[in-house]
Amino acid sequence: MKIFLALLGGLLISTSGMAQLVQPDILIRNVTNEVLGIVRKDKEIQSGDMNKAMNLVETRVLPIFDFTRMTQLAMGRDWRQADAAQQKMLTDEFRTLLIRTYSKALAEYKNQSIDFKPFAMKTGDTDVTVRTQIRQSDAGQPIELDYALEKSAAGWKVYDIEIAGISIVTNYRDYFSSAVRNNGVDGLIKALQTKNKS
Repeated sequence: MKIFLALLGGLLISTSGMAQLVQPDILIRNVTNEVLGIVRKDKEIQSGDMNKAMNLVETRVLPIFDFTRMTQLAMGRDWRQADAAQQKMLTDEFRTLLIRTYSKALAEYKNQSIDFKPFAMKTGDTDVTVRTQIRQSDAGQPIELDYALEKSAAGWKVYDIEIAGISIVTNYRDYFSSAVRNNGVDGLIKALQTKNKS
């Protein structure tokens, strides 16, 4: 349950247009409040409506996530084994996997609150970490949630999230590496496709 609540933080991001206008900490703060406001009012999402949750993910999250970089980082050295078509398939399947995970987290939201930690960025920085903390409504231990963002021509993009010090990208690296070692790149693609259909 805690991992899903923590993954909710992956939803609290804006569209690409907003990413170009504001600094990364303000971006996350503003959209966190916006998305949580939507969820608090939407009884269907609160009741577990995955279609509505996935629609919210599609419209609010995807535009500023760099799924290609996330997949490349999760693949590590094995990324170079994949040709362009395989890289696209891997990125698409990893994207689908994360969408489903985030949508489930959103549907399980139960009045948690987000604290934003002090943020410092130097002029010219293009790679930053925005730190937040999820406070549980039942007074349980807060969960540290950090976003790694990179600035590109398209604006700020999230390329990793750390939950309680554990990187999502690194967390999948062992799984990806094992699948490629045992069954090659095509085997990993097939495994992700099967997981996404289950």
